[in-house]
Amino acid sequence: MSQKRFTEDDVEILAKDTVFKGYFQIDRYRLRHRTFAGGWTAEITREIFERGHAVVVILYDPARDQVALIEQFRTGSLAAGWYPWLIECVAGIIDEGEHPDDVARRETKEEAGADPTHLVEIGAYLVTAGGSSETCRLYCAAVDCSTIEGLHGLEHEGEDIRVFTLPVTEAYQMVKDGRINNAMAVVAIQWLMLERDLLRQAWLDQAPA
Repeated sequence: MSQKRFTEDDVEILAKDTVFKGYFQIDRYRLRHRTFAGGWTAEITREIFERGHAVVVILYDPARDQVALIEQFRTGSLAAGWYPWLIECVAGIIDEGEHPDDVARRETKEEAGADPTHLVEIGAYLVTAGGSSETCRLYCAAVDCSTIEGLHGLEHEGEDIRVFTLPVTEAYQMVKDGRINNAMAVVAIQWLMLERDLLRQAWLDQAPA
């Protein structure tokens, strides 16, 4: 059964105030919206975490069938009572006026010391729409894993990043057994497992861009 899609006219923002602004920002919304039954909700108050929008890049070496991942400390994981050094993909926040493609290439260089030879956009998703506006735009970049090693990150941003390489199948096993437990890396590695045969064929048949 089809359902008429709502539009911006079906949401009424009664007030929006910034209630905290530090390293991150929190805005408070008072709003109401139309219901599926055709009426309007009562007034709703929600605080929204404004972190910005991110780019995530899974680094893949098609010749070696390997990926490059990073490990770094995450305060949110510490606060959740989890082990705070997480295994992740390269990622970074999109600054005002930046194109996501440029962010993907910049962060690959800053966090892994690598220069992509090919770059494909995978898609985008909302991180946690119930309380944040943050989105992640996913990419896959072709790299030479034989040149990737060591410690990276920008000291003035408090980054301490270890980069390492491993076979794609091993990375997938780490997703399955929980050693990789953050959404951006899980989504990217699962996508790569589905698409890597076609990706390898395409990239190995092409000269570097």
